[in-house]
Amino acid sequence: MHLRVLHRTSFTYAGKAHDSFNEVRLRPVDDHTQRCREFKLHLTPGAVPREYSDFYNNTVHYFEIIENHPKLVIEAFSLIDTTPSSDRDPVPRVPTDDLKSSPEREMLAEFYNSSHYVPLEVELWREAQDALAEGRSDVWSDVRRLGEHIYRRFAYRPKTTGVSTRATDVLKLRMGVCQDFAHVHLGLCRSMGIPARYVSGYFFNTTRRPREVEASHAWIEAWIPGFGWAAYDPTHARIADDRYIKIAHGRDYSDIRPVNGTYRGAPTRSLKVDVTVREAPPGAPAP
Repeated sequence: MHLRVLHRTSFTYAGKAHDSFNEVRLRPVDDHTQRCREFKLHLTPGAVPREYSDFYNNTVHYFEIIENHPKLVIEAFSLIDTTPSSDRDPVPRVPTDDLKSSPEREMLAEFYNSSHYVPLEVELWREAQDALAEGRSDVWSDVRRLGEHIYRRFAYRPKTTGVSTRATDVLKLRMGVCQDFAHVHLGLCRSMGIPARYVSGYFFNTTRRPREVEASHAWIEAWIPGFGWAAYDPTHARIADDRYIKIAHGRDYSDIRPVNGTYRGAPTRSLKVDVTVREAPPGAPAP
C-alpha cells in the first residue's frame, strides 16, 4: 500500500518564546514491513534540523530556534510503501517453554521488566491470569489473547486519561485511548514473561467518515523466538497489517515522544496536532 502522511504540530505562545530546543521522532522506519520513500521536515520559524539514531535505532531530528517567536509549527511529510499482508511471513507457534529457554531473552530484559509507564505491579499479573484463565498456549496466541481481553474489557474513551497516565491507572479506570491500551498490553505481556515493546505510528482508517478526527496511533510488538518482533493492536484487536505505519519503538511512551523540547519565555497558550493519512498513487511525490 502506498501511503502519504502529514503530521503538523503547532505551538502558540502567550507572548514570545526563545531559546527553543526540540527533538522529534516523526520519520517512519525502514524494515521488512515498510519503506519510507520520502521524508521532509518543515519548520516555522525556519531552522536546519540535524539527525541521529537513538538507543533503539529510531531516527531523531533535533533543532534549535534562538530568536523570539510567537508560534512554532513542525510539519512532517512522509511517503511510505507498506508490505502487503499476503507477502509477510506468518508468525510461528512457539511454546512458552521455548521462550523461557531462548538465549535471546537475556538481551531483551528491558522489555520484560518495569518501565516508567508500565510498573509491573501485582494487579497487572492478576489481570493477565484472568485473561489466560484457560491456560497458556504458544507465545503469539497468548499475546493475541491478552490483547483481545483488553479490547473486550476496556472502553475507548478519549479525554478520560492524560499523557502521564500509567498502565496501573488505566487498569482501575477500565477505559482510555490507544496509548493506554498499549501500556496495559505491555504490562500483561511482561507479567507473563513475554518481552514486549511500545510502538508509535499511524493507522490508515479506510472507513474514516468525513470530518472524523485523525491522530497518531500506538500498538505493541512482542518477541517471538526464532521469528523476531510481531505487532498487535489491542485497540482494534488485530494483527498490525499494511494499513499501519511504524514511526518508533521503545519501552513505553517516554522513549518515543513524537515532539519533545524546552524553551524560555511566555507560557504555551495552545497546542494543536493535525494528522492526515491518505492513500497515494504509486510513484507519487510527497507534498
